Amino acid sequence: MDLDFPLILVAAVFVTGGTWLLDLLILAPRRARLSPNKTAIAASNKSLTEGEPRKEPILVEYAKSFFPVLFVVLVLRSFLYEPFQIPSGSMLPTLKIGDFILVNKYTYGLRLPVLGTKVIPLNNPERGDVIVFKFPGNHKINFIKRVVGVSGDTVAYQNKQIYINGQLMPQQLVAQLPPLAPKYQVWDEQLDDSQHQIYRNIGPSIKSGEWLVPQGHYFVMGDNRDNSNDSRYWGFVPDELVVGKASLIWMHWNKFWSVPGFANVGAID
Repeated sequence: MDLDFPLILVAAVFVTGGTWLLDLLILAPRRARLSPNKTAIAASNKSLTEGEPRKEPILVEYAKSFFPVLFVVLVLRSFLYEPFQIPSGSMLPTLKIGDFILVNKYTYGLRLPVLGTKVIPLNNPERGDVIVFKFPGNHKINFIKRVVGVSGDTVAYQNKQIYINGQLMPQQLVAQLPPLAPKYQVWDEQLDDSQHQIYRNIGPSIKSGEWLVPQGHYFVMGDNRDNSNDSRYWGFVPDELVVGKASLIWMHWNKFWSVPGFANVGAID
């Protein structure tokens, strides 16, 4: 069962906030009017003090307690930063399985939670940016890939090398691993101002082609080039599905029973 956490969070904020507002405007004044007076206390022989207000309903108490916390969480994860965990190796060596990252939600403009409608446009994703987006084939799934082509670009992938508008993107071999029986290679790659490392399996390319990126769309690829389900297979990412820019690794925790690590904490190239 897929849970839509943003929708649940927004609903929780509206319910708790609405309950608090209802109590403030209607229920609290009513309780004050119905509070026992001196004559009623004496007649009923009760020990309530004069003018003591009736107790708040427990639902109102919970709403007042949870609303501020839920509201702050909603603002933080909707407009500032949202945490994600890397579930696969498609972005190796940049991001490892079990990395916890923070995604900047305001770099590319502010969007309404749940709806994803951009209300304040700012920057657009650029070549080399690592972005999180909703998978075009299933909007309930978040993907993370590197932007290779932007609107209007012609992207070609031949012999495991990228060409943008006919220009070869520079690559330099770093290592072959494992050293004694190599199965894959580590390369430095340059995409405009972004320099990062990629993995390439030893052997022929399993996917080649040429693509023209439509307006308002992006062509994305994983850094683990021969082990990534990306735009080479299913097409382009519309701008409205972009969630934000992956900006920081803040923890690594691969398995529940393992010890969290902080050795790779830092900015994402």
